[in-house]
Amino acid sequence: MHTDHTPATTHGTHGTAGYAAHGHGSHGGPVSWAAAAQATLHCLVGCAIGEVLGMVIGTALGWSAGATVALAVGLAFVFGYAFTMRGVLRAGLPFRRALRVALAADTVSIAVMELVDNGVMLGVPGAMEAGLDSAFFWGALAVALAVAFVVTTPVNRWLMGRGRGHAVVHALH
Repeated sequence: MHTDHTPATTHGTHGTAGYAAHGHGSHGGPVSWAAAAQATLHCLVGCAIGEVLGMVIGTALGWSAGATVALAVGLAFVFGYAFTMRGVLRAGLPFRRALRVALAADTVSIAVMELVDNGVMLGVPGAMEAGLDSAFFWGALAVALAVAFVVTTPVNRWLMGRGRGHAVVHALH
């Protein structure tokens, strides 16, 4: 997985930080399916960590399915953004700019992934009621994440082709 977000060049007095943070990253163009899949996989890892952690916490606290899903979705966004910010901060951006880049890069991707993932989980009878010690729960979650990956990859390709989404992060290289 590509996590080196070291800037390859600077842009005037504000460097790549200002360049990308002001929406002047990549101006679009052809994006390979491999690049879109890599960006989606990056998003999927953060989302999956947040999802699982939210499910574990919500279940351990005896929360309802709705409250557990809300926590899982919230943590999916937190971890998704955190993964992007880690690389962007290593590229030298200050925290606030790194946060703006992460929000610009990942919000649509995470939102689509979470809608699909949770839609599948809620649509599989018994998946949300199955305990964390159930192979059925983990199988349903694996299928939900796989479906979310397949649906989100073309969305990321479309965004990246227009200089948006994960292209904002790649503009910092």
